[in-house]
Amino acid sequence: MNNGQKRFPRAVVLFGPPGSGKGTQAKLLIERTGFPQISTGDMLREHIHAGDEIGREVAALMHAGSLVPDDLVNSLVKQRLSRPDCRNGFILDGYPRTQQQAERLGALLEGWGIDQVVIHLVVDYNMIIARLTGRRQCPVCGTLYNALSRPPNQPEVCDLDGARLVIREDDSELVIRERLEEYDRQTRPVLDYFSRAGRRLYEVDASREAPPVLCERIFELIENGG
Repeated sequence: MNNGQKRFPRAVVLFGPPGSGKGTQAKLLIERTGFPQISTGDMLREHIHAGDEIGREVAALMHAGSLVPDDLVNSLVKQRLSRPDCRNGFILDGYPRTQQQAERLGALLEGWGIDQVVIHLVVDYNMIIARLTGRRQCPVCGTLYNALSRPPNQPEVCDLDGARLVIREDDSELVIRERLEEYDRQTRPVLDYFSRAGRRLYEVDASREAPPVLCERIFELIENGG
């Protein structure tokens, strides 16, 4: 019995469309919780960089704005969550994206006796397109910039190593619109599943507040349920 008090969840699911700020909030929450960030996007990009079989398959799908097959993503996530650094808790960034993934995650966490909370970041799609088309990345160190919110000191040049910044293939406007359409078709229904399954689910307007302020609000929801 917990005397009516909620336990601090060991699984924090950051949910929302591409460009809603999940990665930024995950990094800020790391400082508050000490949990590692588990990003399916990062895991998949590692395979792409390695040029292995998984990477080649994923690269073709991402270039087309399509989602990676559930079975592959589920397998990668389960392997990652089994590592020792996830024992006390973890932050899921970009997973689950489909109902099948959400069901598999729920069964896995229930089997491990882990509580979860879902934070749904809500942002207008026009704002998302503006954010992502302005994003630039250093091909050498991987640092991310944004022409609107975090420009480099010199236009199109990395502050750290002077390399010419690039636009990631999945940040072109055409691919972004395809990803948002895919999100609406396959991912938004996951919210209905979370509600039916009785998960702690909170919607947060992520379009206006500065990231640190938004992080404090999210942490309050995680810790106290509002």
